[in-house]
Amino acid sequence: MRWLRLGFGLYLAFNGWQDNDMMAGAFGAFFLFQAVTNTGCCGASGCAVPQNKSAKTSTTQDVSFEEIK
Repeated sequence: MRWLRLGFGLYLAFNGWQDNDMMAGAFGAFFLFQAVTNTGCCGASGCAVPQNKSAKTSTTQDVSFEEIK
């Protein structure tokens, strides 16, 4: 994903510079910043699933079954 952001950022920044388009240049700078700092829209690993680090242990209970004929 980092390489994709880098390529897209370079493409947008170059097109923004070539066409004097401030919006494309701003988006290019944004994607280049994300590629260099390895961040996404939510920060570093912002979309990752949080790990549950609680000390709870699963307790099992004995279940009794009754056979029905």
